[in-house]
Amino acid sequence: MTKAERAVLILKRLDELYPSTPVPLDHHDPYTLLVAVLLSAQCTDVRVNQVTPALFALADQPGTMAEVPVDDIRAIIRPCGLSPKKSRAISGLSKIIRDKHGGHVPQSFEELEELPGVGHKTASVVMSQAFGVPAFPVDTHIHRLAQRWKLTNGKNVKQTEIDLKRLFAREHWNRLHLQIIFYGREHCSARGCDGTVCGLCTELFPTRKRAIIVNKA
Repeated sequence: MTKAERAVLILKRLDELYPSTPVPLDHHDPYTLLVAVLLSAQCTDVRVNQVTPALFALADQPGTMAEVPVDDIRAIIRPCGLSPKKSRAISGLSKIIRDKHGGHVPQSFEELEELPGVGHKTASVVMSQAFGVPAFPVDTHIHRLAQRWKLTNGKNVKQTEIDLKRLFAREHWNRLHLQIIFYGREHCSARGCDGTVCGLCTELFPTRKRAIIVNKA
């Protein structure tokens, strides 16, 4: 099976498994999505969703969050880890959005990536899921599965993103990145599959016998 043929099969199977792709982070607008994605760094979505109700009850708009003391933000988000850095980032980006962008989350990769604590992956999630701009955010699940499915050499997440964008049409990116994440969590986890166990791995590579060693994100 060629790489292109594998891509077609992956799209088909993931569409069958996940016809609907809700964003797993609870939010109600681009700003709350941005904050939730920032909090999800090195933290599970489940934990983020446990923390954000209290945070957004305190402030859920840039103007109000900008007035909240950093220590108050930190106290709420502490369970997410990296709370000193994340609380400063939330406060800082809220002030910039309020002062520079009229209280609205900017709708470009460049402006998003200028915000404190916002890297390319976070910007990609916001652009794709908040604004509908085709993007392919690569997290640890996608980086792992792309290697197991031989869609990339796994050199780094940047290369994985480039390879996946070349392989799949733009109209699939926003849905597909979530589908792969869902599949990676439920069927092809880091410990639950080594490239020879889950349904897609065995269908794509029926003769594979050895575990696939992947590069971490």
